[in-house]
Amino acid sequence: MTRPPTAAQRRVIEDADPATGRLRGTRTQLAALVKRGLAFRHPRPPHEHFLTPAGHRLRESEAVPGAPVEAAPVEAAPDTGVFTARVGGEEDPPVSGPARRREVQSAWQGLLELRRMTGPQGAVDRPCSWERAHLVRAAALALEAGGHRPADGEADGYRVRATPQPEAVAVYAPDAETLAACAATLERAGWQAGEYTEPRTRARYLLASPRRT
Repeated sequence: MTRPPTAAQRRVIEDADPATGRLRGTRTQLAALVKRGLAFRHPRPPHEHFLTPAGHRLRESEAVPGAPVEAAPVEAAPDTGVFTARVGGEEDPPVSGPARRREVQSAWQGLLELRRMTGPQGAVDRPCSWERAHLVRAAALALEAGGHRPADGEADGYRVRATPQPEAVAVYAPDAETLAACAATLERAGWQAGEYTEPRTRARYLLASPRRT
């Protein structure tokens, strides 16, 4: 349990961009929010600060002002180490629901912002270097943000797996319709996706790679 943010820090949180969670405040205020787990500092210049899902929860909560908030460790799309997109088939997946959807959308918006800041002429229609370095996580985030259900103990869904091929992941789905929908989502997110058949199992899967042009 962390100490509650000060009134000035709460104002910074309340004034965050509602879509991206981008923050504006003094260096001291932003550093304090990072320490509390309510914000993260973008690793790329100009090193903007954004709300974490815990920060979003605080901003949207109807709790009594000043009540302590437990800052659950989280990560937006940049590699800050805690939020993880669902790759499918996890033994202990996070609980689905509105809070999870907010976390996923916050991570996706953070990733688009990273594309804008690092891509040529601010383009957001193709994957950035972070995505190329974290292929499975990046593809899984695109699918989860696109509304697809990952495989879990209750129902089957998509599964994203690494492959020996450079800059490519394999995506499996329970049926042809779902596989085609996953391909469409990845293509809209700036990936190239082709459908293939495994020689041994005859299972159909997607081979997806970040688009360069």
